[in-house]
Amino acid sequence: MPGRTAVTETLKALPAQLTPPVELPASVDELAVGAVAALGWVGTVLPEMTLFGRRVCLVADLLADVHAERICLGQEPVTDRASVSTWAWPELAGRVPEPAVRIVGAVAVARHWRTGLANAVPFLRYGEAAMVLPTSAVLTHDYLANCLPRTRAYGVAVASAEPDGQVQVDLPARTERAVPEADSLYRWVSELAYDQILDSAGPAPRS
Repeated sequence: MPGRTAVTETLKALPAQLTPPVELPASVDELAVGAVAALGWVGTVLPEMTLFGRRVCLVADLLADVHAERICLGQEPVTDRASVSTWAWPELAGRVPEPAVRIVGAVAVARHWRTGLANAVPFLRYGEAAMVLPTSAVLTHDYLANCLPRTRAYGVAVASAEPDGQVQVDLPARTERAVPEADSLYRWVSELAYDQILDSAGPAPRS
């Protein structure tokens, strides 16, 4: 028999209790700069970008000698991933540009530690990795019981952002780390960082 739904006129639907979203005390870029200063990293903090489906702020150190050489040779940043992937071919050895930046690390700014950790971990193969969380996300049992063991295992640093925007280190990164291999993916990421550093510097002055 076909069913029939009966709705009485006196029925009232009540809204579900929703937890207010956690707000960041400052912009992503400002918090990333604060985290890099607190962690003692040396490099330029680049605007947040999406790489490999992860949102991070790269931290890169411009290699002045290589940069000067690339200017002389007219070797601008190459941001096309397919083109950079060919640089690893044996027949192109010695014929491709040298990396003009060193990837220092990546900072993921997030409202929850699971999001921050998922964004930061893939970049451990290129350098340091850290995440910035609001203080309200750090002062929880979930953070202590579930986040800290995972971040320690991976070697990801954690910084907390106070309501006034001040950032302090809650968990330092692992001190020992192998030098990243300059494979095609690393070269592509370094070219993206090189391009952003040049964009932030503005056009070169004309002689």
